Amino acid sequence: MASGAGWSLTIRRMTVTILLFASLAEAAGTRRLELAAEPGDTVASVRDRVVSAHPQLARFVPTLMVAVDEVYATDDDPVPPGATVALIPPVSGG
Repeated sequence: MASGAGWSLTIRRMTVTILLFASLAEAAGTRRLELAAEPGDTVASVRDRVVSAHPQLARFVPTLMVAVDEVYATDDDPVPPGATVALIPPVSGG
């Protein structure tokens, strides 16, 4: 934290919020993760960092649906700092 002349400045690193649903949440043991945002982040790079931190999720990757800020996204779509990325496994039922 920097300060001077009666003010203070806190520098916070921007993050990306990851929401995990259904079997993904069960496998990870959580429904929500926070990752540091990286320059040039894409859906694929964020997903790969999540799987690197939680290898038990790797088996879900081939069938995952992904949404960025509530809009379905593809691997090449950008993920801006502050975004919310939902990782959604296939669901079945009737």
